[in-house]
Amino acid sequence: MTTTKSTAAPDSTTILRGLSSNRRVPLGSAVYNALLETLYDEAAALDERRFDDWVAMLEEDLVYTAPIRLTRTGPNRDRDVMRTMFHFDESYGSILMRTGRMQKSAWAEDPPSRCRRFVTNVRIGECDAAGEYEVVSYLFLERSRGDNPENEHMTAERRDIWRYVNGCYKLTKREIIVDQSVLGMSNFAVFL
Repeated sequence: MTTTKSTAAPDSTTILRGLSSNRRVPLGSAVYNALLETLYDEAAALDERRFDDWVAMLEEDLVYTAPIRLTRTGPNRDRDVMRTMFHFDESYGSILMRTGRMQKSAWAEDPPSRCRRFVTNVRIGECDAAGEYEVVSYLFLERSRGDNPENEHMTAERRDIWRYVNGCYKLTKREIIVDQSVLGMSNFAVFL
């Protein structure tokens, strides 16, 4: 199986399509299976509100962003991600603070959301740094709030870097490209 590099211009508004790595990790290989299992474990930890378990999967140099999406037409239609404005722009320290508040006093999550995260279309490539892997996946989030009979949902592409550290994979970078330009959720207090 061959993989080509993205041909999109790498500026702050372009969506990168597919893997940027040209060294694809084969489906079914030990590395692919371990990273896929890690993504499933991460989704379960977040769905079950086990924030301490999720934080243990993060590296301390973490960069965790969700840039704003625009709707554009014409020749700029592929330049619809604003990497200068964000729904959130988090670090390891800010995530520690947020998860601490979510377990105690975050009004936006009281009562807590009931979420299911479905991770699909996982593609993995080797990075230049030894033990680091680029992981591109799709996410479908279904959320129920309070007694509202209408569920909210969101879809996104996640562009991650996972690092193999002390026998396990840890998330060091995540960029979440939400498919909506106007979010349909009443608040955006959940992690993707």
